Amino acid sequence: MLAAVGSAVGLGNIWKFPYITGEYGGGAFVLVYLITVMLVGFSVMIAEMLIGYLGRRDCVANFETLAPRHKERWKYAGWMGLTGSLVMIYYSVVIGWIFHYIMVAITQLPATVEQAETVFGAMLTQHIGTQLFYHTIAFLITTAVVAKGIKGGIEKFNMVLIPALMGILAVMFVYATTLDGFSQAVGYMFTPDWSKLDSEAFVNAVGHAFFTLSLGMGAIMIYSASLPKEGSLVKSSLFVIAGDTIIALVAGLVLFTFLFQYGSEPGKGPGLVFISLPAVFYEMGAIGNVFSVLFFLGLAFAGLTSAVSLVEPMVQYLIDKFDMSRLKAAVTMGLFFYLLGIVAILSQIEWSAPYLTWGGKNFFDWADYMTSSVLLPIAGLVMAVFVGYVIEKERVASVLKPQMGWFFPVWYFSLRYIAPVALVIVMLNLMGVIVF
Repeated sequence: MLAAVGSAVGLGNIWKFPYITGEYGGGAFVLVYLITVMLVGFSVMIAEMLIGYLGRRDCVANFETLAPRHKERWKYAGWMGLTGSLVMIYYSVVIGWIFHYIMVAITQLPATVEQAETVFGAMLTQHIGTQLFYHTIAFLITTAVVAKGIKGGIEKFNMVLIPALMGILAVMFVYATTLDGFSQAVGYMFTPDWSKLDSEAFVNAVGHAFFTLSLGMGAIMIYSASLPKEGSLVKSSLFVIAGDTIIALVAGLVLFTFLFQYGSEPGKGPGLVFISLPAVFYEMGAIGNVFSVLFFLGLAFAGLTSAVSLVEPMVQYLIDKFDMSRLKAAVTMGLFFYLLGIVAILSQIEWSAPYLTWGGKNFFDWADYMTSSVLLPIAGLVMAVFVGYVIEKERVASVLKPQMGWFFPVWYFSLRYIAPVALVIVMLNLMGVIVF
């Protein structure tokens, strides 16, 4: 379960969730988010867990094994469960940025937002050596952990890093409560502003609930294959959802307390973490240096626990399909993503970017867009349809009804009718087909 929490708790929790919460009505958005988590996120998570729990193999083999008919066709649905691993094309690059900023925090933080913007921009567009060095470290750590397996590597890795991340956030949260900016952060995130709660807010709530739980990536399916037969899928999923949501809320309160305390404005995405916050940590003095190191360490932990979960589904497939040793499979996939990560780095460097840019997006941006806007929603939709319409209802009920009781018909209805519609709408909106 901690491995699944580690998969769910990623970089998006730390900077995306807090920002969109404030942007779309604070407490009003949190309420909508929690509802969509239960109607969409919980529904699809249970479905993905069930496939892994019943199949006990890799993503492709699980669909082939569990499909009552047309088994050859359903293996292609299993391939959709593997496409989430492609997030790793750019994910380890971002983890490399975080490693670099740990050193920046230790040595010399930028004194102003303008200076921080210059430092980040230079790293992104000019310092290829720096990015390659830290990208290599991210690749080596991820590959080493995955090579040891789910029980021997990933589980032990998460047993250390997830509590460490929670401890870091707890320390920073306690300090944040002593500052005047804390009340402003609470108001920013939790005071309902119903005027901002429009259709776009609902689409973003569904999208973020889906993506932040690592659904459609195959990781939850693979981890569920390691659950004991007497394990509860419902309790496991609720544990993951609660851990993911609590960490996102605490991180948001901490970050915005610091920003408001020192008169800085919340930024979007990387701008919040790599530009606004370093300047704020500098303003905090000595305690800011300590917290900046702790913060980027915690962010690195969140990134690494998600990274191992991104690689694992492909590694398990190579082991099952081609009878590879785990070490060989881990190194093969690690090198695959490592080399594509280098292309992602080059696509943002000044001299090479023009050769790796088309359609208004560079290779890095295309990798992000195709995974988050196209492949992951399709994979989640396929899993919902497979459990809701293909696997016999009696078989689904035999596992889940004893765990859910009266709630089983509600969940099954949501999986068949609410989750698929919501995912299609989110996917079409992200692709720009429909715009709210």
